[in-house]
Amino acid sequence: MAIFRQYIAPFLVLLIFGLALFVVSARIFLPEDMAAPAPTEPAASVSMQQPNPPHGAIATPIVWSIHDLWA
Repeated sequence: MAIFRQYIAPFLVLLIFGLALFVVSARIFLPEDMAAPAPTEPAASVSMQQPNPPHGAIATPIVWSIHDLWA
């Protein structure tokens, strides 16, 4: 058990730390467009309209009110 505490456990801690440092530092070598943070504005190509129903399908809107929930 002393071998694990003196040699193996510290080695595993240093190995995990080194791996984390390498992964975080790898961001420096990414192209500029990938190293930037993600945009926060919504995409322009996203449509908020519902798609048309298939041919022959009944498209009825679902309208609920607070009274329907308590009925």
